[in-house]
Amino acid sequence: MLRERASQTVWWVIAGSLAVIAVCMVARSSGPILPEALGQVTRQAGARGIFAFSGQLTDQTHGVFMVDVDSQTLWGYEYLPASRKLRLAFARSWNSDKYLENMDCEGPSPDEIEEKVQQERESRLRRRIGEAP
Repeated sequence: MLRERASQTVWWVIAGSLAVIAVCMVARSSGPILPEALGQVTRQAGARGIFAFSGQLTDQTHGVFMVDVDSQTLWGYEYLPASRKLRLAFARSWNSDKYLENMDCEGPSPDEIEEKVQQERESRLRRRIGEAP
């Protein structure tokens, strides 16, 4: 009989403790019961910041690709296993790339792309006002 009462008392203590914890959590939070962590970044209307992805550069080499959405740049590092270091393999801004309508996939520099964008804008303007290209 004594064991039954002790066991029942333990269950009531656990239930009471859980009730106190629940009341404290509700009273403490000004918003939802599980607010976000203070250091946690929240995403709003679009991704911002720098993102990193690992991947394969060639058949034999791997690396890390970095994307900075805010400054519109892309760069990558090649992993050199012998020295256990990263080497900058490429870097590029795509600031002007998004304005191109007709472009091949190979090799223009950002300056050449900017010049091509300017040419396309001028050509479009000439067509609007009726001049021959």
